[in-house]
Amino acid sequence: MSAVPVAVPPEMSDGDAELLSVAQALLARVWQRDRHEVATALRAADGRIHTGVHVEGSCRRSSVCAEGVALGTARGAFAPAAPLAVTAVVSVQIKPAGRFRIIAPCGVCRELISDYCPDATVWITTVDDGRPVAVRALDLLPEKSRRRW
Repeated sequence: MSAVPVAVPPEMSDGDAELLSVAQALLARVWQRDRHEVATALRAADGRIHTGVHVEGSCRRSSVCAEGVALGTARGAFAPAAPLAVTAVVSVQIKPAGRFRIIAPCGVCRELISDYCPDATVWITTVDDGRPVAVRALDLLPEKSRRRW
């Protein structure tokens, strides 16, 4: 699919801009309406980039978000005893107007990211002015109860 890329926000680091580019390229390659509409790229603490694509199920409950797929892919790449250490997450979607946009993780993915990587930077698009901003994963869930792993 051909879509207009998101302009890199001036406050986005070169590393996070790379994540944005990787997520957009992945989604442009695999996008299918109602099947694969979101892609995520994340950076592990060791610098490696891992990606995931949203997989829609016939009954919504069976769907799997791109963020969860990317986290699982990252986990599989680490040594068995190594923690799942992620520093940044960028998810993109293509809107019907044919434009990419940075999207915030759903509530379940916010929980998942903050469980494993509470200090990761998560890029979202603000509701008020539509501007992409970086938010600490744990700050996406005020008053989150912490589970001890």
